[in-house]
Amino acid sequence: MIRLGRISYVNMAPVYYRLQADVEEVTGVPTELARMLLAGEVDVAAIPSIEYARNAEVLEMLPRLCVSSDGAVDSIQLVSSIAPERLRRITVTPESATSVTLAKVLFPKAEQVPLGEPAQAKLLIGDAALRSAFEDPTPHYDLGRIWRERTGLPMVFAVWAYRRGTVPGISELEEALLSSVRAARSEPERLAQEASERYGYPAGFLARYFEKLRYNFGPREREGLLRFYELACSVGALERVPELATCE
Repeated sequence: MIRLGRISYVNMAPVYYRLQADVEEVTGVPTELARMLLAGEVDVAAIPSIEYARNAEVLEMLPRLCVSSDGAVDSIQLVSSIAPERLRRITVTPESATSVTLAKVLFPKAEQVPLGEPAQAKLLIGDAALRSAFEDPTPHYDLGRIWRERTGLPMVFAVWAYRRGTVPGISELEEALLSSVRAARSEPERLAQEASERYGYPAGFLARYFEKLRYNFGPREREGLLRFYELACSVGALERVPELATCE
């Protein structure tokens, strides 16, 4: 049985909507799953795209699957009372290395400090970012939207990866995950209702949120990911741009 690392956020609902695979699900936040994958505690996991690049010498990527957006994503928000280009300090979450790196790419002049330290803005991801939209009247800046405005490309936040070598059944698992996404897309209202019952957000809100997420790793996503890696290198967040798996 494959030990499959599942991101704990609601953005995974379409991927697991009707997953037909013999797996043991292990749930955690993105950076935790990356650590577990590298430690051999899970066999396959959705991990921050920047963590794949940092460990590409020991990891392989599933070539057809990712978590991305082509514009606003809702679940990666910079909460700030002043314009982002004027920021000097941002508190960042330890849960997603990709979002932290993206903030560095988009706002290179702003110092990043741990949560709890004084700063002019805070970076929120996942369910915390979604909740903040309801609870905090402070202006929110969507990093997916800003990335699209600056590059014209999708932003790939996470990829599915496994340690180099053979994981029996890996191709079948990838197809099962993609099949679940297709099923979710064919029943958007039912997906939103089931996710609402599990995660507690209004079904209408989730329906709009799921429309913004992309899970297929196609040519434009590949281009966007490579551009992200290049810019991450330019701000010192990555040593080199790795080669990416291609869909045969």
